[in-house]
Formats: sequence, structure tokens, C-alpha cells
Amino acid sequence: MTVTQEISADLVIIGGSLGGCAAALAALQTGKTVILTEETKWIGGQLTNQGVPPDEHPWIESFGATRNYRTFRRKIRDYYFNNYPVKNNQQNNQQFNPGNALVSNISHEPRVALRVLYDLLAPYLSSGKLTLLLEYKIIRAETEKDQVLALTVYRPLTGHSLLLTGKYFLDATETGDVLPLANVEYVIGAESKAETGEDHAVSGDAETFNMQAFTYCFAMDYLETEDHTIEKPAQYEFWKDYQAHFWPAKQLSWWGVVPHTLEPIEYSFFYEPNRFSLWNYRRIINQTNFVPGTFQSDITIVNWPQNDYWLGPIIDVNDEEREKHLFNAKQLSLSLLYWMQTEALRPDGGFGYPGLRLRKDVLGTEDGLAMYPYIRESRRIKAEFTVKEQHISGEIDGKNSATFFEDSVGIGCYRLDLHPSTGMNSYIDISAYPFQIPLGSLIPIRVRNLLPASKNIGTTHLTNGCYRLHPVEWNIGEAAGHLASYCIDQNIVPHEVRNKEPFLKDFQSRLVTAGIELEWPKIHKV
Repeated sequence: MTVTQEISADLVIIGGSLGGCAAALAALQTGKTVILTEETKWIGGQLTNQGVPPDEHPWIESFGATRNYRTFRRKIRDYYFNNYPVKNNQQNNQQFNPGNALVSNISHEPRVALRVLYDLLAPYLSSGKLTLLLEYKIIRAETEKDQVLALTVYRPLTGHSLLLTGKYFLDATETGDVLPLANVEYVIGAESKAETGEDHAVSGDAETFNMQAFTYCFAMDYLETEDHTIEKPAQYEFWKDYQAHFWPAKQLSWWGVVPHTLEPIEYSFFYEPNRFSLWNYRRIINQTNFVPGTFQSDITIVNWPQNDYWLGPIIDVNDEEREKHLFNAKQLSLSLLYWMQTEALRPDGGFGYPGLRLRKDVLGTEDGLAMYPYIRESRRIKAEFTVKEQHISGEIDGKNSATFFEDSVGIGCYRLDLHPSTGMNSYIDISAYPFQIPLGSLIPIRVRNLLPASKNIGTTHLTNGCYRLHPVEWNIGEAAGHLASYCIDQNIVPHEVRNKEPFLKDFQSRLVTAGIELEWPKIHKV
């Protein structure tokens, strides 16, 4: 394969994930030039090409996020107010929630998030300070000792390959794809209790290929008098009968488990009193928010326990194995839809909701499934500092806050929430205190000019469960963008920033000026 062109910038960011976009924006705001690549047609990662509405902590409207993230959220609401016929009684609602979802106070359409991300990046695209390369995938890295020299990306659609050079390289891919190519030390899967000392780590040896389930999300609406039944999926008979040993019923059913107790729970589909509504869970459009006639129906995203895929990993396996599991996961999601359309038990005693319509347009694909699977767990760098369960758990006697990190570069809050895994384990769901993001978790133990900027920082299998959500990933990316920029300005490397106090204090001051909160007020665990 011949390289058709070489491009250079201060920062080369591989992966247009939410963290990648935040990293690019931070670096651009400090005057740097950036190359940002993305292997799908949409930047925005879990928020757009994976179809996952924001999952946030209870205080997000007041504090606990970076200024840029708050700007992003405000612009989402403004986009609806300026472009949609929002009802008059909602026009001044500063906490307007387009979908009135259970999961989020700002659950919205992926395409709106995409538009707002482009709006934030627009001046830099126009000025040429940002080069955006869509549908390019990382295929090669050139390294020398502890430095990355160049990365090669390839666009299958055209056959073009580009050599990207820069002063700093950021891995903002969903699965840490740059790490193995650049020989960056990393871990995958579940660490052992002997290794980490974590109460909920696995006993015995580490389980390298024990990773959280991934999910192919899809969007649907409901036109009750119409029939939108899809063609029966090839694997439907398998998934209709499938039941994991840790699950209380068939996977294609209205049953699941309460994550923190593992007790069986029966969901409702639409609203039923005293039952959790799957329809409302990740709803992105509630038609009652808009002038009558704007929408024929609510629109909801299906990212439920029923379409979590845990029968095999897709990281560090051969191409055939990876493609098999990706195909199976798509079949699971399509089978779930077909089951709901044809066989799902209704409260009136009937079966099936044929009026459920797969909204292919919402996620911009031919098959109606998200462009990319929702990845909960990535490769993770071996870092100068690794965040462990004991640093943030809310279930340790005598502990009344998360461990304080002097090298904090941001904050986040979420439970240690692990979905069922490829090790055939059920949920692990542990209370956590609002936590900080330590700079040490962003610094590889050896490589000097590559930084993680997504879900690939120095966490464990367990703590990744609360560092993977939207505002935390954004903060990680933003901090990584600032770190690379600061190192260029000072002509130093990241480990010097962390380990030399004058640099650390100066860098943290820069983050605060940029609107990044470094510690929490005294608040309760979640």
C-alpha cells in the first residue's frame, strides 16, 4: 500500500470519539493545529455514531462538567429552540429535555449532537487549523525508542492512505487501536484481585478476554395502525431461545435484573404503573414537547439489557473472530426488534407491536443499526497511575469520599457500573463517590508523545465502569488536548508535568482558566 500524501500538524488525534472531539477543541482553542481522523461518517463517538444519549450525574446542570461540555449542552438546547417548533411553554426551559428520557436530562437526537459538534469546530475547519479526515482507519505506526514518529491511516472507500506526522499523537479511538500498533504497553480485560487488591476483581488469574458487553443500538418510533415488521433475522431462532445462566429469563423478554442487587425485574415497554419503562428509558424525542403534528410518534433508542452482546470480545482477536461477534451482535439487535414486532407479550394479552418502525434515518445507516457498536470497555494504557476500586468505591467502611488526587485534571461521577461480560459474569454495580481524573492515568509508563483521550486511560476493568460516560470521556479528552498543547509550549514531556510541582501547578492553573473543574464540593456518593 503506497502513501498518497503526508500531512502534519501539532497534534494528530486518531478517533473522532467524544473524547477526540473534546481534545481537538481544547488544542485548537490554545492555538495549535490538529489533524482529527474518524473511521465512520460521523464524529462524536458514543453520542452520535453509536447512538447513546448522554448518561450523566445528578448535578450536571449546576456543576461537575467542563465549560466546553456545558457549552455543548447549551447549544443542543439552543438548536432545538432555533430550528424545531418547540411548544411555547418549553421555549424558556433552561433544562429542556427533548426526549424527556429517564436516563438523561438532555436526551436528544444523534444528528443534533453532530451538528453542534461541527458548529463548535467550524471556525477551525474554515481557517485550516483543523484537518478532519472521515472514514479513515489507523493501520500503521512508526516509532523510535520511546517516541511515535508517524501514523498511517487508510480510507477503504478510495484506497487512499495518508502519513500523519505531529509533535503529539492522541489515541481517541473507541478500542484503543493505536496502542498495539505503536507498541504502547496496555492491558485488556479483568485484572486479578491479587494484582489490584480490588474487592470485586476476579479471583485467581487475570481474565484477559473478560470484557464488558457491547451493543448495537437502534432507533424506532411507533405507528400503531401500521405494519413495519422487518424481515425475520437469520439468527432469530437462536436468540429467541437464548438464555444466559445468570439471567432470569430468555434474553428476548421483558425481564432483566436490578444491577446492584441482581434481583429479577420485569420491565414495562410503554408506561405501566410501578414498572420501569424501556420506551421512556432512552427516548430522544417526546412528541409532546413539540407543536402537535411535528412528530408522528416519540422516538426512542434501544440500548437495553436485551441487546447487550456478551458472547465474545472484539478486541485483540483475529479478524474472523471479530467479524463473527459484530455480526452476531447485529443479529441480536435485529432479533430483538423482530420479537417486539411479532411475539412480545402486550399488557392486553396480545402479542407483538407491528407498528414499531426502525428509523434508519436517525442513525444514518442502511441497516438501521448504529454505525459503530457502543463500546463500554477499551484497551487501557499501563499508566503512571492506575485508578482502582478502592480509590472511588462508596462501599468501603470508614471511607467518606473518593481519594483526593493532587494531580487532578478533571472530575466525574458515576457508579462503578459494569454490564454482563464475555466472562459470562452478570452485572457488577457498586456505589461510588464523585471522583477526580488523575493526570497520572493519562501518562503511559514509557512512550513520551502519545496520550489516551477516551476510555483508554489508566483504569481497571472495574473503574473503567465509571470513567466511560459522556461527560467524563469529554473531560479526559479535553485534558489530554491541553496536556499535549502545554508540553509543546513548554518543550517538556507529560511525565515532567506530573512529577515537577511548578509545572503541575502551572498546568492545573491553565486548566482552571479553561473552565475545567479539578475537585468536587462535599457531596454524597451515588
